[in-house]
Amino acid sequence: MEPLKLMGLAPIVHGSIARGDVHSGSDIDVFIPSIVPSYMIEVGLERAGLRISHKLVVQATPQSTPKAYIVLDAEEKRIVSFPLAKLSKKEYEFYYFGGALDYDGIVSGKRVPGVNKKLVLIEPLPDGHRESPVIGREAEVAKIVGVSIDTVLERVRVLTRRDEHGRTGVFVKYELEPWDSIEDAVRRIARENPIFRRALIAKGSPLV
Repeated sequence: MEPLKLMGLAPIVHGSIARGDVHSGSDIDVFIPSIVPSYMIEVGLERAGLRISHKLVVQATPQSTPKAYIVLDAEEKRIVSFPLAKLSKKEYEFYYFGGALDYDGIVSGKRVPGVNKKLVLIEPLPDGHRESPVIGREAEVAKIVGVSIDTVLERVRVLTRRDEHGRTGVFVKYELEPWDSIEDAVRRIARENPIFRRALIAKGSPLV
């Protein structure tokens, strides 16, 4: 995160690293919660000696804000992502639902509560963490993690459906080589996919 902060960006890390229930297989997911030129991220990573494996442009559903992913390993365990248009409130709160910290929080060793993909609330304790169910306690969980009840209810619906029916595909997933321009790829996809283009326009993307 430090190389990105030195580029004037405001990265957050979300998931188990922020909650503190990290393990050897944990992903490292860094998110820039604003629209930024991709070169700023790439320059920061390059200065830190980090090699880009590949890049992705993803739109989860036709209604979702498209995002870009800069991937640092073939297994896609280390990723820096950012939105390609303005996030909705629920999309922004998604990261805090799972637990999120900024650079200063990480450096200071802070941990925050959040919900994992199994819909278990993780609350940090001085000597570990406490786990408790989310379903049936949605309003309480919303207060604990600091997001709206609507965001909690939506995540419960999505993750419950995933458990019942398995993970489904995404609406758009476009893979780029490390040297490809994300912005050029976004414009190319927008020319070919009118739904993708409409989402960018509706959400105020500067790329269309």
